[in-house]
Amino acid sequence: MEVAMIGTKILLVDDEVIFTKNMNRLLDARGYQSLSVNGGAEAIRALEKDAFDVVVLDLKMPGMDGLTTLKEMKKLGLFTQTLILTGHGSIDSALEAVKLGAYDYLAKPCQIEELVAKIEGAWDNNKDDIQAFKITTDDEHDRPVT
Repeated sequence: MEVAMIGTKILLVDDEVIFTKNMNRLLDARGYQSLSVNGGAEAIRALEKDAFDVVVLDLKMPGMDGLTTLKEMKKLGLFTQTLILTGHGSIDSALEAVKLGAYDYLAKPCQIEELVAKIEGAWDNNKDDIQAFKITTDDEHDRPVT
Protein backbone atom coordinates (compact mmCIF):
# COMPACT_ATOMS: atom_id res chain seq x y z
CA MET A 1 0.00 0.00 0.00
CA GLU A 2 1.30 3.45 -0.91
CA VAL A 3 1.97 5.85 1.91
CA ALA A 4 -0.41 8.29 0.20
CA MET A 5 -3.26 5.80 0.61
CA ILE A 6 -3.14 5.96 4.40
CA GLY A 7 -5.96 8.13 5.61
CA THR A 8 -7.92 7.85 2.37
CA LYS A 9 -11.59 8.37 3.19
CA ILE A 10 -13.92 5.64 2.01
CA LEU A 11 -17.70 5.55 2.16
CA LEU A 12 -19.15 2.02 2.10
CA VAL A 13 -22.77 1.84 0.94
CA ASP A 14 -24.41 -1.56 1.32
CA ASP A 15 -27.61 -2.81 2.94
CA GLU A 16 -25.77 -5.84 4.34
CA VAL A 17 -24.85 -4.56 7.81
CA ILE A 18 -22.51 -7.44 8.69
CA PHE A 19 -20.63 -7.00 5.40
CA THR A 20 -20.13 -3.26 5.95
CA LYS A 21 -19.04 -3.74 9.57
CA ASN A 22 -16.48 -6.35 8.53
CA MET A 23 -15.20 -4.23 5.62
CA ASN A 24 -14.96 -1.17 7.89
CA ARG A 25 -12.85 -3.12 10.36
CA LEU A 26 -10.58 -4.56 7.65
CA LEU A 27 -10.13 -1.22 5.84
CA ASP A 28 -9.51 0.73 9.05
CA ALA A 29 -6.87 -1.84 10.05
CA ARG A 30 -5.10 -1.03 6.75
CA GLY A 31 -4.97 2.70 7.52
CA TYR A 32 -8.06 3.87 5.65
CA GLN A 33 -10.75 6.03 7.23
CA SER A 34 -14.01 4.29 6.41
CA LEU A 35 -17.62 5.03 7.18
CA SER A 36 -20.48 2.74 6.33
CA VAL A 37 -24.11 3.53 5.60
CA ASN A 38 -26.82 1.06 4.73
CA GLY A 39 -28.73 2.78 1.95
CA GLY A 40 -28.59 5.22 -0.93
CA ALA A 41 -30.37 8.10 0.81
CA GLU A 42 -27.96 7.77 3.76
CA ALA A 43 -25.05 7.85 1.32
CA ILE A 44 -26.24 11.10 -0.25
CA ARG A 45 -26.62 12.68 3.21
CA ALA A 46 -23.11 11.53 4.18
CA LEU A 47 -21.66 12.94 0.94
CA GLU A 48 -23.39 16.27 1.50
CA LYS A 49 -21.77 16.52 4.95
CA ASP A 50 -18.26 15.23 4.27
CA ALA A 51 -15.80 14.61 1.44
CA PHE A 52 -14.80 11.05 0.56
CA ASP A 53 -12.07 9.91 -1.81
CA VAL A 54 -13.78 6.67 -2.83
CA VAL A 55 -17.35 5.40 -2.51
CA VAL A 56 -17.87 1.63 -2.54
CA LEU A 57 -21.48 1.26 -3.65
CA ASP A 58 -23.66 -1.84 -3.75
CA LEU A 59 -26.09 -1.98 -6.66
CA LYS A 60 -28.89 -4.04 -5.12
CA MET A 61 -30.37 -2.24 -2.12
CA PRO A 62 -33.93 -1.64 -0.99
CA GLY A 63 -35.24 1.88 -1.46
CA MET A 64 -32.73 3.90 -3.47
CA ASP A 65 -30.72 1.31 -5.43
CA GLY A 66 -27.09 1.73 -6.46
CA LEU A 67 -27.76 3.15 -9.95
CA THR A 68 -30.14 5.77 -8.58
CA THR A 69 -27.65 6.60 -5.82
CA LEU A 70 -24.88 7.00 -8.40
CA LYS A 71 -27.05 9.36 -10.47
CA GLU A 72 -27.79 11.44 -7.35
CA MET A 73 -24.11 11.48 -6.45
CA LYS A 74 -23.24 12.83 -9.90
CA LYS A 75 -25.68 15.72 -9.37
CA LEU A 76 -23.59 16.76 -6.34
CA GLY A 77 -20.54 17.34 -8.60
CA LEU A 78 -18.10 15.65 -6.23
CA PHE A 79 -14.49 14.66 -6.78
CA THR A 80 -15.21 11.13 -5.60
CA GLN A 81 -14.55 7.90 -7.45
CA THR A 82 -17.17 5.18 -7.18
CA LEU A 83 -16.47 1.48 -7.09
CA ILE A 84 -19.54 -0.68 -7.71
CA LEU A 85 -20.12 -3.91 -5.81
CA THR A 86 -22.43 -6.34 -7.51
CA GLY A 87 -23.80 -9.74 -6.64
CA HIS A 88 -26.75 -11.72 -7.89
CA GLY A 89 -25.30 -11.90 -11.43
CA SER A 90 -25.97 -8.21 -12.09
CA ILE A 91 -22.94 -7.57 -14.28
CA ASP A 92 -25.11 -5.73 -16.86
CA SER A 93 -26.15 -3.23 -14.18
CA ALA A 94 -22.52 -2.86 -13.10
CA LEU A 95 -21.51 -2.08 -16.67
CA GLU A 96 -24.34 0.47 -16.87
CA ALA A 97 -22.96 2.08 -13.69
CA VAL A 98 -19.51 2.32 -15.30
CA LYS A 99 -21.13 4.06 -18.30
CA LEU A 100 -22.69 6.50 -15.80
CA GLY A 101 -19.24 7.34 -14.46
CA ALA A 102 -18.37 4.68 -11.89
CA TYR A 103 -14.65 3.87 -11.83
CA ASP A 104 -15.03 0.09 -11.94
CA TYR A 105 -16.98 -2.81 -10.47
CA LEU A 106 -16.25 -5.86 -8.36
CA ALA A 107 -18.38 -8.98 -7.91
CA LYS A 108 -19.45 -9.99 -4.42
CA PRO A 109 -18.35 -11.82 -2.45
CA CYS A 110 -14.86 -10.45 -2.79
CA GLN A 111 -11.61 -10.75 -0.89
CA ILE A 112 -10.33 -7.71 0.98
CA GLU A 113 -7.18 -7.71 -1.19
CA GLU A 114 -9.31 -7.40 -4.35
CA LEU A 115 -11.30 -4.55 -2.81
CA VAL A 116 -8.15 -2.73 -1.66
CA ALA A 117 -6.60 -3.04 -5.14
CA LYS A 118 -9.73 -1.53 -6.73
CA ILE A 119 -9.85 1.22 -4.08
CA GLU A 120 -6.20 2.09 -4.79
CA GLY A 121 -6.94 2.30 -8.52
CA ALA A 122 -9.98 4.49 -7.87
CA TRP A 123 -7.99 6.72 -5.52
CA ASP A 124 -5.23 7.17 -8.10
CA ASN A 125 -7.86 8.05 -10.71
CA ASN A 126 -9.49 10.54 -8.32
CA LYS A 127 -6.12 12.15 -7.59
CA ASP A 128 -5.55 12.58 -11.34
CA ASP A 129 -9.04 14.11 -11.81
CA ILE A 130 -8.46 16.62 -9.01
CA GLN A 131 -5.07 17.59 -10.44
CA ALA A 132 -6.55 18.04 -13.93
CA PHE A 133 -9.33 20.23 -12.51
CA LYS A 134 -6.82 22.31 -10.57
CA ILE A 135 -4.70 22.86 -13.69
CA THR A 136 -7.78 23.82 -15.75
CA THR A 137 -9.02 26.19 -13.04
CA ASP A 138 -5.57 27.76 -12.60
CA ASP A 139 -5.33 28.30 -16.39
CA GLU A 140 -8.72 30.02 -16.44
CA HIS A 141 -7.64 32.40 -13.66
CA ASP A 142 -4.42 33.26 -15.54
CA ARG A 143 -6.24 34.31 -18.73
CA PRO A 144 -6.65 38.04 -19.29
CA VAL A 145 -10.16 39.39 -19.18
CA THR A 146 -11.24 40.78 -22.56
